[in-house]
Amino acid sequence: MITKERIAQEFQRIQQEICSGLEAEDGKAVFNLDEWKHEVAGGGHTRVITHGNVIEKGGVNFSAVEGLLPQFMKDKVSPDATHFFATGVSIVIHPYSPKVPIIHMNIRYFETNAGDSWFGGGIDLTPIYVNVDQASFFHQCMKDVCDKYDASYYPKFKAWADDYFFIRHRNETRGIGGIFFDYLKPDAGRTKEELFAFVSDVGRTFLKAYLPIVSANKTIPFTPEEKNWQLLRRGRYVEFNLVYDRGTRFGLETAGRIESILMSLPEHASWLYNHIPDKESAEEKTLSFLRKDVDWVTMAEDKTIG
Repeated sequence: MITKERIAQEFQRIQQEICSGLEAEDGKAVFNLDEWKHEVAGGGHTRVITHGNVIEKGGVNFSAVEGLLPQFMKDKVSPDATHFFATGVSIVIHPYSPKVPIIHMNIRYFETNAGDSWFGGGIDLTPIYVNVDQASFFHQCMKDVCDKYDASYYPKFKAWADDYFFIRHRNETRGIGGIFFDYLKPDAGRTKEELFAFVSDVGRTFLKAYLPIVSANKTIPFTPEEKNWQLLRRGRYVEFNLVYDRGTRFGLETAGRIESILMSLPEHASWLYNHIPDKESAEEKTLSFLRKDVDWVTMAEDKTIG
């Protein structure tokens, strides 16, 4: 039987697996554990890694909390719902090198005291400089885990990610996207067990999709100009998380722990007034990729690119 306790236990195992994998790849820094309690019930394990060989700042958070249902979610649930339980793993990694992409992942489960329940989650990649082959590899990993359960998942969830991870006031995507899904509920075609298996597999795809890209890029030299570009792109990341991110909003409106909620922000970021990259520069080329509806899986096969 799929219970909230079983889901929370599995999510905590996934958190530990990912922390171990990232520590091994970094080779220097280790995650510090910060245990905390929610003001109503439950709590979490915030694991933060800083100042490593590869990772400047990152977090792999687990939480399982209960509380009063926030007003902005009442139209999503049964009229009688008053309280919620939510558990999940949330990850953001900010590497030192502008050659290594930022990555985000979230898997989550939500239920109410009126019997509503669903899964959500996603993974997206934010390269500072877009490498088409690596973007294609990342999206192929997303497609593979989706296709294992339903051939309709990847195109649907990829389009959802394009729409969700979009900085509307900049008219650009946050990065190259990935997959995003929410309100996945059991129905005639899928059981709760199957949805739980899918979301758990998404969580375990994180290391498969990210570590090969980290390994390929972490020792590539970079210039001060490339580092400055990274700080500007981090600024865009901050804009998205503070203006549009649902998880940030949910945490703030349910009395979540502020340090864990804002763990996703980088240690350093920049905003320059009206910065425009040089024509035909690597920075301008990266901006040209920050749009919706790019077919990343097949793009690497097009040898006219780059």
